[in-house]
This record gives sequence, C-alpha cells and structure tokens, in this order.
Amino acid sequence: MKPSKLGLYFDEFVVGETVEHALSKTVFESDNNFFSLLTMNHHPVHTNLDYAHKNQHGQLLVVGTLVFSLVVGMTVPDISGKAIANLGYEDIKHLRPVFINDTLYAKTIVLDKRESKSKPDRGIVHVETVGYNQHDEAVISFRRHVLVKKQA
Repeated sequence: MKPSKLGLYFDEFVVGETVEHALSKTVFESDNNFFSLLTMNHHPVHTNLDYAHKNQHGQLLVVGTLVFSLVVGMTVPDISGKAIANLGYEDIKHLRPVFINDTLYAKTIVLDKRESKSKPDRGIVHVETVGYNQHDEAVISFRRHVLVKKQA
C-alpha cells in the first residue's frame, strides 16, 4: 500500500484545474446543535423546531458558518494539506439554505498561483470552492488564498 498524500505542493497546482473533493458529509441535527452551542449562535431558526416550522423554510436551518467550516474541511486533503497558512477568505456567498440531513459535497477550481516575493520555498495559490448538496445545487461558494510549500 502507498501512504496517503495530504495536499499538494505549490508546484503541483495547475491553474484552471478543477478538483472534485472525495470527502462528503451528511449534516445531522446533532452536528447543528453542537455547533450552535459551541459558537453561541442561539438563533431559534437553528435550534427550535417549533419556531422553524412557523418561519420561511418550515424546518431547521443548518448554521451557515457550520456549512462553511465543513466545506473548507472537505478541501484540506487536496488543497491545504501542505499549506503553511490560509492567508484569507473572500467573497463568501450562502447561495441556498442547508437543512438537517442534507449531504454536502465540494469542488475547487485553481484560479491563479504565484511564487512568494519574500521566500523562495513557497507560493500563494488562489482557489474558488463551491459546496453543493445531494441535489447538485450550489449552497455556498468562497475564494481563498493559501500559502503552500514548494517541493524540496
């Protein structure tokens, strides 16, 4: 068996390439409850079934920052596994609601890359990720700049 490879080196990223991430996650009510408690997001649309039933979507909504965190996590084995740092996230868009028992998937396109101006052993990769549900509907998108090691 070959050991699994965590992430890509800067040199391995190809501008224009799309990565369909292998990881996926069904969001359970317990995930949403724990995340709501942990992050102190006590909005009743996330935690109160009676309240949620009486509002726009008629059911509990998954916390948007949980959706963001899960989709970022799905990209780690492919995008930031060799990262030195995530330098910034931008243009985060919640495109449609995520509900309890939805399953999330993700894909990322490499938008650009450039070598570091100050350190020759690394570079910056600019990517855009889209998270989508089991109906192939985009639910979130965001861009980020990742500082990544070069191959030795």
